[in-house]
This record gives sequence, structure tokens and C-alpha cells, in this order.
Amino acid sequence: MDDRTAMRAHDGAGQGGQGLEGRIDAILARIDAAAERAGRAPADVTILLATKTRTADEILAAVTALRERGRRVAVGENRMQEAAKHEDPRLLALDIPRHVIGRLQTNKAKDAVAFASVIHSVDRDDLIEALERRCALADVQRDVMVQVNTSGEESKAGYAPDIEAVRGALERIRATERLRCIGLMTIGANTAEETAVRASLSRLRELRDELGEVEVRELSMGMSGDLEIAVEEGATIVRLGSAVFGPREA
Repeated sequence: MDDRTAMRAHDGAGQGGQGLEGRIDAILARIDAAAERAGRAPADVTILLATKTRTADEILAAVTALRERGRRVAVGENRMQEAAKHEDPRLLALDIPRHVIGRLQTNKAKDAVAFASVIHSVDRDDLIEALERRCALADVQRDVMVQVNTSGEESKAGYAPDIEAVRGALERIRATERLRCIGLMTIGANTAEETAVRASLSRLRELRDELGEVEVRELSMGMSGDLEIAVEEGATIVRLGSAVFGPREA
């Protein structure tokens, strides 16, 4: 068992028994080790807290603990019906960047634009159009990320993992007046085979580099299971839920 596998096993085994501080220290140790192997600064990786089903108290505690450790942190919500909890005055006082994560239906574009400054999972042309329309009505601008299906799995959404498809999406975003593409997003291959996971994540970095666009710099990839590989492959945003908060209540 190598260091990465051992760390993942230890983290998974301890989630139920560790408190928040212990879980955060464990996940940061994994990020730090992976960043060191890649010659990167750990603080350059933004931790995006997946807050689905989490309470304002849980979010407040996690954000506070991560900031105390000098980490960049944002909150990510994929259920617009849960957006109200983020209006808690204590969270508003922290001025936490808000992101929308997860598959977004066009009829939720209005809610997404109202809630977040960054919208991940822009995975199709009609969503670009819906977001632009809603931004215009609200007289706001929003940053977005193009989702790419780098694993080729039918269960996953996203543009095809080739440069022409991704460049086409970028051009459609550039043709809008209210949207700005700041990066690419993917979900790693759903397999225990590390080479396949790494290939799906490294492909996102390769696509960004092939684009050669200064503004398109962010790579949103990596969750608790493939965190180390994602950081080694250049992730600038990692999406973490139970690894930080602990298991969800049944």
C-alpha cells in the first residue's frame, strides 16, 4: 500500500469517529502531500465545500476552521432549494464565495444566477443561453466553467473531451455579454483503476493548456476519492463534502 492509498484508507476509516477539526487536518495533509509531490503550493488549491444537506452551523464551522488554517475556501450548492440557508447572517458576514455545482436544469438558471458568483457544470449550449438570458434580466455578470466529460462515461454530462468541442463552448460563452469562462470542470472516472482516473483528470489540464487562454485558468476536479491525483494533475479547485463534514445523517 503506497502513501496515497494509506492516507485515503485512514481518512475513510476515521470519518465517522473524527470531529470536524480532525477531518480537516486529515484532508489538508492529503492536499499538502500531493501538492508537494507536484511542486505546487498547497494554499493555491481552493477547497469548495459541497454543502448539500448541510446546515448553516456546519458550514460556518467548516469555513472558519479552514480559514484559520490559511486556506482558500468557497461553498458549493447543487440544490437551489437549499440556497436559503446561505442567507444566515453569520455566513453573510464571512463573505464566502458561492458556487453552483452539479447538473443544472435550464429552469433553475434564474436561481443559480441569483445565488452564485461562479457556476460550474456548464455542460451544454442551451444552458449557456439560459444563463445569459437570466444574467441580462438581473443586470449581473457571472463567471462560469465548462464541464467536460473526460471519462467518456454515458452517465456523466459535459462536452466531449476534444479541443474543438471545448473551444466551441468557449466561443459561445465569449459571444455572450454577461458570462465569462474562467476554467474547466470534470468528474473523474468512476473506477478504482488509478491509471484511468489519472487519465480523465490529466485530460482536463491538457485541454486547458491547448486552449492557451489566460482567463481560462481554473481546473475544478477532484473529490475525496481522487483528491491526490487531482492535485497532482493541477486542480485549482477541489470539491469536498463528507471528507470535511463527516457522513450525512440517514
